[in-house]
Amino acid sequence: MKIENIADLQVLVQTASYGSLTAAAATLGITPAAASATLKRLENQLGVRLFERSTRAMRITSQGQILLDYAKRAFDLLEEGEASVSSDRAALVGILRVAAPSDLARNSLLPWFSEFLELHPGVQLALSVGDKVMDVMRDEVDLALRYGTLADSRLVARTIAVSRPILCASPAYLQRHGAPQTPQDLLQHNCITFERAGKRHRLWRFAQNGVWTEVRVNGDRYVDDASLAREWAVAGAGILLKSMIDIRQELAAGTLLPLLTEWDTEPYPLHALLPSGRFVPGRVRALIDFLAEKFETAALTQTF
Repeated sequence: MKIENIADLQVLVQTASYGSLTAAAATLGITPAAASATLKRLENQLGVRLFERSTRAMRITSQGQILLDYAKRAFDLLEEGEASVSSDRAALVGILRVAAPSDLARNSLLPWFSEFLELHPGVQLALSVGDKVMDVMRDEVDLALRYGTLADSRLVARTIAVSRPILCASPAYLQRHGAPQTPQDLLQHNCITFERAGKRHRLWRFAQNGVWTEVRVNGDRYVDDASLAREWAVAGAGILLKSMIDIRQELAAGTLLPLLTEWDTEPYPLHALLPSGRFVPGRVRALIDFLAEKFETAALTQTF
C-alpha cells in the first residue's frame, strides 16, 4: 500500500525535527491526536515503524530516516516548482545545505557564496565547514565539496577543479632549517600533517621523469583541520604539502614559499558530490555550475 496523502509527510518531517509529536502538531496547527493518527496511518500504509515512541521523545527508526530524507527532498522540489510556475524568471528558492573543507571555504568559497546569494535572493545557505568526511547519503547535505579520489561509487560526482599539491614552508622556517633538495630530505624536517579523506595524510608522493618517490613524513604536530595546518606553516612551524587552491594567497604574498618545484605531485581533483542524480533541485545544479565557472576562471587567470 502506498502513501495516499503527501501532506502527511509533513508530520514525519516536523516530528523528526522536534523529537516531539506535540511540538510537531503545534507547528502544523493540528491536534496531537491528529498528528498521532497521521503517523499511524503512514506506518500502516508502508508496513514499517517510523518512530520508536517513549514518554519523553520520539526517536526516528532507520526506515523512518530513509523516508525522511526523501520527504525533505520532495518538499524542496515542490517549493522550487511552485516558485518556477509563479514567476516569469523561475527564481531559485529554498535552502542549500553545503559541506566544504575548511581551507577551501575560508580562502575561496565565502565570497563566491555571497555572490551567488546576491544573484538568487530566494536561496538560503546552510554551510557546514570541516575536514571530516560527511556521509552525503545519511547527513542532511544537498552538496558536498570533497578533494581526492572518491571511494563511494553510490555518489553522483562532478569534478569542478583540478590542482596539484604544493610543498611549501615559510621564509622563517627555511632560514632556520634550510630547504629540502630532494623528497628524501623531508625525513630530516618537521612536516605538518592533517587529515585527508578521514585519515592522517603522511605518505607524500613526488615524481621526476615519470618515476615516483614516496616519503612517509613526520613532525611534532598533526591536526584534523587543514586550515590550522596552513596557519602553522605560515607561522614557521614546519613544511606543508597542500593544494594550490588553498595556499594561493600565501604563495602570492610570499608568506609561504614553494619547495621542490622541479618535482611533480599527483593531481588533486575537487568534486561536487550529490546524494542522488535523479532528483537534483535547480538551486543545487545552479550552484555547481556557478562554482565550476569560478574555479575555471581562477585557473585561467593562474590564481591557482
